[in-house]
Amino acid sequence: MGTISKSEYRPPHPFRSSQLRYAAACVLITSTVLLFLNFSAPIMIRRLTYTAQRNAILDKAQLIVSAFTNSEELDEETVREATLSVHDLHTARVVVTNAGGRCIYDSLDSAGNRNRLILYPEVTTALEGSDAVYIRYENGMIITKAAMPIVSYNRIIGSVYLLERDADQAALIDGLQQMIFWISVCLELLVIIISILFSVIFSRRMGDLFVSVGKLHGGDYSVRLPERGNDEVSRLCQAFNKLAQRLDQSERVRKQFVSNASHELKTPLASIKLLTDSILQNDMDQDTMREFVADVGNEADRLTRLTAKLLELTRLDSQPSEERELVIVRPVADRVLRMLTPVARRQEIRLRLECPEDIVVLVTADDLYQILFNLVENGIKYNTSGGEVLLRASFVPDSVIISVEDTGLGIPESEKPHIFERFYRVDKARSRKAGGAGLGLSIVSDMVARNDGSVTVTDREGGGSCFRLSFPQNPTREEAKK
Repeated sequence: MGTISKSEYRPPHPFRSSQLRYAAACVLITSTVLLFLNFSAPIMIRRLTYTAQRNAILDKAQLIVSAFTNSEELDEETVREATLSVHDLHTARVVVTNAGGRCIYDSLDSAGNRNRLILYPEVTTALEGSDAVYIRYENGMIITKAAMPIVSYNRIIGSVYLLERDADQAALIDGLQQMIFWISVCLELLVIIISILFSVIFSRRMGDLFVSVGKLHGGDYSVRLPERGNDEVSRLCQAFNKLAQRLDQSERVRKQFVSNASHELKTPLASIKLLTDSILQNDMDQDTMREFVADVGNEADRLTRLTAKLLELTRLDSQPSEERELVIVRPVADRVLRMLTPVARRQEIRLRLECPEDIVVLVTADDLYQILFNLVENGIKYNTSGGEVLLRASFVPDSVIISVEDTGLGIPESEKPHIFERFYRVDKARSRKAGGAGLGLSIVSDMVARNDGSVTVTDREGGGSCFRLSFPQNPTREEAKK
């Protein structure tokens, strides 16, 4: 397995960090919104204030104009009396002109300079028959100018010009504008601080994740991440921990497998080496040499069987499952017993089959053969002389049950949870003598699992063991032939 050192991990450049980009985007959006608020809010406030000022000054002008409604001409005395009657209008300046634009009354003209021509744009507009209002903000004040025509008997006989200066409204607008500005500044600073804080926290968590990934890639499968909260990063940490745990378990199994395989291969190779050295270094008679050569052949056969089982395990681990098909159990069971009959005869073991013709399972045909072969072979190897191995198949609700029973010594309860582990042997001395490597039942377990079945082991009544296979129930033999 290739490894990398921790120094090969490089954290991302700060300006390329996604967290920094998200924080910058958040700050940019809030800055844009607050900047728009600082520009639009004062404009709206001024617009509302100007509207109120316009309506107020036009009402005042209308009040003065109404005093001249029944006058045919404007003279100084009439104008003075009318303006005095509305002296409480609180305007900075009141000017009344005749139809020619000549000043008749000016509240700011203390020198009595009358009859001068008033050429203000507002007055000109009013003498043309239209109301005129002009409002501007200047030097901390709202200056409002308005002019309204004086109409009597459908004839324009003059105009009224008003001027107001409002410092209070101007101060209110300035105060609101400054308040909005400082609120915006405080909000933006708060957004920046929160964005930086979350960015740092998120970056730290992601940094821990990247470092852990680097360690995992380097072969350290013991690394784990804290699972705090229930956000996306926490769920990512949970997925990482599950992956690391599975890799850790797989690595332990792999190391154990390699260790056990090396040990199992070493034993027959050492025996062969010892036997061949004995043949080469000693003078032997013909019978002794044949005996030694036969022992070498037995060890080679054992090595061949072990290699075949290792290859079978490798195939199960690395290749996808083959396509399953409906398989009739009886012909497969007959073939297994026929192949193992010579072995059973040598050990004086009787093989018996109880399987109806219509039992069908959905499996890979080669897998079913290998499963039954391994179980029956184990039943023969670990049986007693004159014993029996029974292969039985039957229907139960929703399942097909296949069992292999032997009349051997049985399996201790403490050993049963481990018998399907690779290279595990109950009686190591007897297993080695029988040529077993502790792989047959592991192959059975893997093959049964990938065919959606299950395998269990129980004690047989009267002594021995019973291996029970369970597969989902499938069509009958007649339906399988179709």
